[in-house]
Amino acid sequence: MNRNLDGAWFSRRVERHGGQKEPASNPLHSVRWRFMYAFVLSGLGTAALLLLGYRSAALAMELDSASGDSPGGILLNGIVNSIGSGPVMAVVGVAAFVLFFFLFSRRIVNELQNLARGIERMAEGELSHRLEVTSSDEFGRMADGLNRMAERLERSIEEERAAAKAKNELITGVSHDLRTPLTSILGFLEYVEKDRYRDEIELRYYVNIAYEKALTLKKLIDDLFEYTRLSGGSPRIFVPLNLGRLVRQAAEEAAPMLEAAGMEYRVNAAEEELRIQASPGELARVLENLLSNAVRYGSSGRWVELDVSRENDRARVAVSNFGDPIPESDLPYIFDRFYRVDASRSQRTGGSGLGLAIVRTIVEQHGGTVEALSRPGRTDFVMRFPLARDRED
Repeated sequence: MNRNLDGAWFSRRVERHGGQKEPASNPLHSVRWRFMYAFVLSGLGTAALLLLGYRSAALAMELDSASGDSPGGILLNGIVNSIGSGPVMAVVGVAAFVLFFFLFSRRIVNELQNLARGIERMAEGELSHRLEVTSSDEFGRMADGLNRMAERLERSIEEERAAAKAKNELITGVSHDLRTPLTSILGFLEYVEKDRYRDEIELRYYVNIAYEKALTLKKLIDDLFEYTRLSGGSPRIFVPLNLGRLVRQAAEEAAPMLEAAGMEYRVNAAEEELRIQASPGELARVLENLLSNAVRYGSSGRWVELDVSRENDRARVAVSNFGDPIPESDLPYIFDRFYRVDASRSQRTGGSGLGLAIVRTIVEQHGGTVEALSRPGRTDFVMRFPLARDRED
């Protein structure tokens, strides 16, 4: 066999089930050979028993003829003379062989019965049940394969239930958040439609509130669309990206928004070029959300700081504001969908509760991590990404 073909054959032979190496099976440990062993042992046991019986009968007949006739000797001689020693040995041999084969194959049959009972339990929906692997033959490999199949099926069912639960929670959250601004819009438009205003100033006031609520509604719908698009696993293209340059560009584009809030920014980027594999548009969205979050909740600090550095074998990006801290009890949940540290303040400032959830989704899809750290006078959102040479395309 050609060496290349032999290597390919060996790779296909030993690499299965997600790249795991399957140990080479010994053909002498197959079910066929186990039954063959039982057959051979039964034959040897039968031959030994017949030989022992024949010698015992011959010895008994010699002793009987020497000591005179006895009832046992008369019966044995009668059977041998009337039937013959050949048929007697054949009947005894068949019975002995069946008995020996039953005894020697009992373990194999028990394994098969246990396997059948386990399959029946799995078929009835008890996917947590695992078959006992007691051998390395076909039964053992079948039990191991069924265990893996049941585990994957159980995991897929759990993931499906989790996805259904997440979808229901998403629908519930969306319904609640859409209903709040929509109710306000309908209420103020009803005032206008029924002429329930005193003058044009009050009319403009009602229209302005309805307009602001409509903008809030539009932002929520846009964020929701973006979150569902990202969560749906839509294909994306990763390219080598200069992280420091992207952060500077995002800060410059956010300058008008920061200026309108009375804030300034500063960027601390490492002198070395940190490159990661990323989707530029999606990472720009991450930085935009974090900067908007800093404006919305940290404008009292007057500053936003963006820091880009190398941390061991990863690139680190921190977006920091110096406003009010996030309560410690809220930190574990701020990246959850529709979670707001202060619901009333978020509604007033136009927060949708999806901005940080979008941040986490994008960062994790880039193989990175994100965390929030907060203390009096400073809040940091820290992201870490694998460097370009450490990431496999």
